[in-house]
Amino acid sequence: MRREDLEHLIRASAQIADDEEIVVIGSQAILGQFPDAPPELLVSDDADLYPRQHPERADLIDGSIGELSPFHLTYGYYAHGVGPETATLPRGWERRLVPIDSSTTPGARGLCLEVHDLLVAKYAAGRPKDRAFARTVAVHGLADRPTLLERLAATELAEESRQRLRSWIEADFPE
Repeated sequence: MRREDLEHLIRASAQIADDEEIVVIGSQAILGQFPDAPPELLVSDDADLYPRQHPERADLIDGSIGELSPFHLTYGYYAHGVGPETATLPRGWERRLVPIDSSTTPGARGLCLEVHDLLVAKYAAGRPKDRAFARTVAVHGLADRPTLLERLAATELAEESRQRLRSWIEADFPE
């Protein structure tokens, strides 16, 4: 997915949900902070998102421009309507959202997770694809270990999980 594809999804999602702000919480949120992110981070053909003021309308987005919809079949990418509870995020993440406000999203604004918040969510999800995404971010120097560990400390997790995630971060982001 390219930045312009994400902007298209934001614009369409805002119209469908009748909500001017669309929160992007999946891997493609990287495009908010890094519009020219490395291609290895842009392999997903979907964006996990929800309407900020009306999260209950995420299902409308999913049903209209979701997987295997005519939109998906036409453009090759789609929106995955999710809820705010989908991602495990550090306290304060909403204050750090990165806006996408461009001429291609008139009347709509994307709000993307900041890279360190995104990585905490990826580590918490713990799937192989999420770990690979985090390692790629590390290789390209798009995040730093101290901030990541600080955000991890600000995330509500069981201590066992926190220690596991800390070890993954330390392995992926060596000093």
